[in-house]
Amino acid sequence: MLSDAELEQLRSILAPKQNIVVCCHKSPDGDAMGSSLAWASYLRRTGDEGRKVTVVIPDSAPDFLRWMQGYKDVVRYEKDKELVQTLLDEADLVCCLDFNMLSRTEMMQDALAQCEAPRLLIDHHLGPDIETVMSISHPEKSSTSEMIFCIIEQMGGYDDMTRSEADNIYCGIMTDTGAFTYNSTDPAIFYIIGRLMEKGVDKDEIYKKVYHNYRMSALKLRSYVIWRKLRYIKALHAAYFTLTKAEMERFHYLKGDLEGLVNEPLQVRGMKLSISLREDTEQDNLVLVSLRSSNGFHCEEMARTYFNGGGHADAAGGKLYCSIKEAEAIANKAILAYRGKL
Repeated sequence: MLSDAELEQLRSILAPKQNIVVCCHKSPDGDAMGSSLAWASYLRRTGDEGRKVTVVIPDSAPDFLRWMQGYKDVVRYEKDKELVQTLLDEADLVCCLDFNMLSRTEMMQDALAQCEAPRLLIDHHLGPDIETVMSISHPEKSSTSEMIFCIIEQMGGYDDMTRSEADNIYCGIMTDTGAFTYNSTDPAIFYIIGRLMEKGVDKDEIYKKVYHNYRMSALKLRSYVIWRKLRYIKALHAAYFTLTKAEMERFHYLKGDLEGLVNEPLQVRGMKLSISLREDTEQDNLVLVSLRSSNGFHCEEMARTYFNGGGHADAAGGKLYCSIKEAEAIANKAILAYRGKL
């Protein structure tokens, strides 16, 4: 993945660094956490004695990811701003993983922007826009976790890779491909999975930890959305659903309860587009948008054009600063605008 010149540049950047901060985007998913935790572990075991590496995240990960090795030592900005600021003040390198713009860290954005330490970017999203000393950007890769594996392997770190690093990388790749149901046609991905399993990864156990970890109230919420809230536009091979704060409160919503639900409508034969519109639980007039696509239609352009967002060809997201009713009208407008491709 990296050229010889890039490998040498990366080595020269990492070698002298003793106080490193590794960070990812707000509402970290499996890929953000998996890549960050594995990269931090690698940096610790390959650095000089006394090297300090801390993973800093804007807010907590969902409950179904908190089993990941190293998560208990992660520092959350929302919980301890002063500690995060101290870590950034002392840092001689900040590694930005799985995000392409500082704005994706939201409440942590200003602290990162004002940090004087050089930044290293490792990411697979389109259009990176962060000032860095080195930017490793590969949008064609399935996940940042896949990139981390490739970098560690190229740096000669595979032989000493720990079981926990392998578990975290596997979890990141698995979740960012929907358990290998999308964005995973490159045979190299399965070569990597094989190499990770050689390190003892129990893929079935990780699957259960992530996907078989719902509370009963979460299962009822997901069922409610499918039964009562899903709107199916059969002629245009599209579907969307809305969800209000009141509805989430009714089912005792916790972060992660709706993870992956936007993918479910794509199980319908011929479906090309699924959109989730969910009111933010903390801010009024903010609707969080997720889009997924299949069968030859790609949703990333729609996310940019109508939802102030972006992402990958078939997995994108955005935000709307309006009521849920207005957001529903925008979604319908977007679907109609793309009816020729749907």
